[in-house]
Amino acid sequence: MSDEKKTPMRDEQVVKKNVEHASSEILDIMTLQGKVTQSGASATPCSSYSPEDEVHRLRHPWSIYGVPSEDLKKAMDRLRKQLPAKGWKIVKDGHDKSQAKLPQIVAESPDGHMSADLRLWLEPSDSRRSSMIEVTVVSDCFRSSPGSTSGTG
Repeated sequence: MSDEKKTPMRDEQVVKKNVEHASSEILDIMTLQGKVTQSGASATPCSSYSPEDEVHRLRHPWSIYGVPSEDLKKAMDRLRKQLPAKGWKIVKDGHDKSQAKLPQIVAESPDGHMSADLRLWLEPSDSRRSSMIEVTVVSDCFRSSPGSTSGTG
């Protein structure tokens, strides 16, 4: 395939470390004391390639909750200001396409190899559910270099 030669080959452990570091940096910017869902970055196939191409990306979804709604709003404002100061480029700042029209920030990393999708879920005060910021950091598509451990299996 001609696209296969264009797809970068990278060490998956290095990509995973970079994705999880970016997630940690985003959490630090928020400066919130709340509960954080625990997960690590995991490999998912890139949909524009066939499975035989073994092209994938790493996704690290997590959220922070158990924080007053006003504090979550202030954290989103901090992200708007501090992500660009750290070299991230905000490519979207508005509402997502869901029926709920959630406030959403989408940013690209300084090196262009990752993106972050940040969404603010505000629940009514009488709701049993907790308001939260949902974060997904995703690497670009790559092929694992030989000897690199793949998280796809």
